[in-house]
Amino acid sequence: MFKDFDKSILPNLNIMKYDAFIGIDVSKEKLDFVVISNGVMLFHMVVTNNEKGIKQFFKCLDDQLNTDSCCLFCLEHTGIYCFPFLSFSVHKNLSVWLEAATKINAFHGAFRDKNDKVDALRIAEYAAAKSQIAHLWEPERKIIQRLKSMITLRDRLIKAKNSLAVACKEEEFYTDKQWHKEHQERVKPILDQITKQTRDIERTIKEAIDQDDQLSQLYQLASSVKGVGLIVAVNIIIVSNEFKSIREPKKMACHCGVVPFNQQSGKSLKTRSRVSKKANKKVKSLLNLAARSAVASKGEMQEYYFRKVAEGKNKMSVLNAIRNKIIHRVFACVRDGRKYDNNYIHKLA
Repeated sequence: MFKDFDKSILPNLNIMKYDAFIGIDVSKEKLDFVVISNGVMLFHMVVTNNEKGIKQFFKCLDDQLNTDSCCLFCLEHTGIYCFPFLSFSVHKNLSVWLEAATKINAFHGAFRDKNDKVDALRIAEYAAAKSQIAHLWEPERKIIQRLKSMITLRDRLIKAKNSLAVACKEEEFYTDKQWHKEHQERVKPILDQITKQTRDIERTIKEAIDQDDQLSQLYQLASSVKGVGLIVAVNIIIVSNEFKSIREPKKMACHCGVVPFNQQSGKSLKTRSRVSKKANKKVKSLLNLAARSAVASKGEMQEYYFRKVAEGKNKMSVLNAIRNKIIHRVFACVRDGRKYDNNYIHKLA
C-alpha cells in the first residue's frame, strides 16, 4: 500500500509534496477515479460507490504506484454520496481534499465536453495545480454527524409544513368554500404532527448537546450572544466543525455571505459594495433571523440599528452589519472561553 502519514505532525500544509493526485467524480452508484503523476494520467477506473468498490481501486493503485508514494485525493462535496469514501479514508489516514465544485469549475473556465471521466480528470488537474493551498478534510465527530442529520430532518419537516400551509392558505380565495374547509380539516392534523415532531427534534438536539461536555461548552458560549438561539448556534458549530475547520470570524462571515465586496476596474467598472451570492444561504438566512431578533429587543444592537438608519444607511445594510457582528462575537467568545457580557465596557471607551 502507498505510504500513509500522520497529518497531525505537519504544521504547514504547503510543505507537503505529493507524488500522485487522484480526482474522484462522485455519483450515487459509482465513483470515477483518475490518477495523475508527473503531469501524466496513469489510469482511469470506475467502481461501485461502496467499500468493496473502493478496495478494488486501491488494489489497482498499489500495482501502479511505488509503495512509498504519497497521494492527494480530491473530490467535490456531494453530500451523503461522499460518505463511503470519506469513511474509508479515515481508517486509512488518507490526505483528502473536499473542495467546492464552483472553485474547480472556475479554475478550468468554460468547457464544452462533460462526462464522469472528464470531470474526474479536471478534479485531479485542479488538485495537482493547487496542492500547495490544499485544505485537508478533517473527519467530524459522531455527535456532529448526528446533529447534522437531525438538523437536516428538521429543515425538511419545516419545508413540508410551509408547503402545505401556504398552499392551503392561497386556495381560500380561489376555490369553493366547502372544499377549502375540507382541505383545512385534512391538513390541520398533519401540520400539528409536524410541529410536534419538530419540537421533539429540537429537544433531542438540546439533550445531545448537554450530554457532550465539549459541545455543551461551545453552545453556552455561542448562545450567550444576543440573537443566537439553539438552531443558529448548532448550525454555526456544524458548519465550522466545532470551530476547527473555520477558525477565523472573517472566513465564517465570507462563507455565510455577509461580507460586502467591491467591483472596480479602471473607469468602466465601479459599483457599490455588495455581498456575494456564493454563500451558505441556509446559515445566512438563520443569521438574518438572529439579527432581527437582536434588533427587536432593547440593547446595544437595537441602538446601533436605529442610529445607523437615522444616519441614512440602508436598513438591509445595517442588518447585514449586525449579522457580521454576531459572527465576530460568537467566535470571540469561543476564542476567549467566556460568555458574552452585554454590560462590558472597553478600557478605551
